[in-house]
Amino acid sequence: MKEILNYINGEFCKPSDGSFLENENPATGKVYSKIANSNSEDAMKAIESAHRAFPSWKATPLHERIRVIRKVASLIKEKEAELAKAESIDNGKPLSVASSVDIPRASQNFEYFCDAVTQYNQNAYPMDDFALNYTLKEPLGAVVCISPWNLPLYLLTWKIAPALVVGNTVIAKPSEVTPMTAFMLSEIFQEAGLPNGVINILHGEGARIGETLVNDKRVKAVSFTGSTATGKILNQLAAPHFKKVSLEMGGKNPNIIFDDCDYDQALKHAGLASFANQGQICLCGSRLFVHESLYEKFKKDLVEKASKLTPGNPLDAKTRQGAIVSKEHFKKILSFIELAKEEGGKILCGGEAYKPQGENENGYFIKPTIIESLDPYCRVNQEEIFGPVVTITPFKDEEQVITWANSTEYGLSSSIWTKDINKAHRVAGKIDAGIVWINTWMLRDLRTPFGGMKNSGVGREGGFNAFNFFTETKNVCIKYN
Repeated sequence: MKEILNYINGEFCKPSDGSFLENENPATGKVYSKIANSNSEDAMKAIESAHRAFPSWKATPLHERIRVIRKVASLIKEKEAELAKAESIDNGKPLSVASSVDIPRASQNFEYFCDAVTQYNQNAYPMDDFALNYTLKEPLGAVVCISPWNLPLYLLTWKIAPALVVGNTVIAKPSEVTPMTAFMLSEIFQEAGLPNGVINILHGEGARIGETLVNDKRVKAVSFTGSTATGKILNQLAAPHFKKVSLEMGGKNPNIIFDDCDYDQALKHAGLASFANQGQICLCGSRLFVHESLYEKFKKDLVEKASKLTPGNPLDAKTRQGAIVSKEHFKKILSFIELAKEEGGKILCGGEAYKPQGENENGYFIKPTIIESLDPYCRVNQEEIFGPVVTITPFKDEEQVITWANSTEYGLSSSIWTKDINKAHRVAGKIDAGIVWINTWMLRDLRTPFGGMKNSGVGREGGFNAFNFFTETKNVCIKYN
């Protein structure tokens, strides 16, 4: 059985106490590999490795750092089919999604930040004819990057790439639920010739190493994507040390359909925003608000579309709805569906587990689920489910839907569908969310700021925002003689 090992100081290492976790294929429910379950001793080794490698990596000329990192992007492209299959098996997502979205985006992350750093300017501020100020952007040192299980390689590289290119060294902690492509990435780093210690990848349960990673004084920043509950813990640990923290956390995103929308586009994207990646994307539009004049037709058409999304073998090229990532998360989603019934919800479609025939009969599959008749303030409409479950609610006017949209503790993203540009701007300005899409969903530009409000996060990633997080700004003032 394959062992997923830590990567520390350029070498693959078993956990110091010999502890391993079982890694399941969620589409079959069978264990197919073992994961190193790191402890604080392993974390200390990774921190020491990154700390020791920092001075040399910082001093490496920018063009040389870019050359090595572009090699990483090139190797990801070469191994795209292998990585996509591994991602599909490990996560349960359809191979078609891993092949067209996750793995291509991973290589794009490295390529983009290699390009962007060449335009990351430092500023000068002349003081008439007697002095000059100029700024320097300096890397922080060893930084920790913690990524989630829903887009494993995609989001891990989104953090690692900007950190490395500006001269930091990295201790990366991918999710123990989906570690395979992170392990494969460490092989790619080694093949690309990244100097020892510049990147270190630790596997296993976060609770065993999180406190060590955050508390160590040699760690200068923590970038985290994951649950709000875990983010709060990390923030509390980091606060006494005054170290930089970036948190991208949960979402309970509203998708608002006005009666003057492009109906076909709104319907198409409502389906995508509800069920893409089995609803396991922090940006999914899990609360659907439809103007009362369109509600009955829109509901009927969306149910018809969702009912045709049959979960199946993720490795089948025809599959568009894969498995839930783990047994634990599978049970959580089903418990929320039962809660919806208790709260007076009506299941319009789905609402139950699905059992494919053959090798996938013991996998973790749930039918795409649409629920109506729920109060906007009930738990199912307030708490993040993170699965193929969407609620649908009619609204009367702008004021009402804006109030409902802003009613949760989250503020990550939202979508607004209308042909009235004045209304679009007006409503977008009143929505509490870090991202507002108008007449689209999931349209991303890597240059733009990414992050949330309220309990959805602190800070912004993407473009120069990422560089600003992973650097310190120093002002130099020279007075002329």
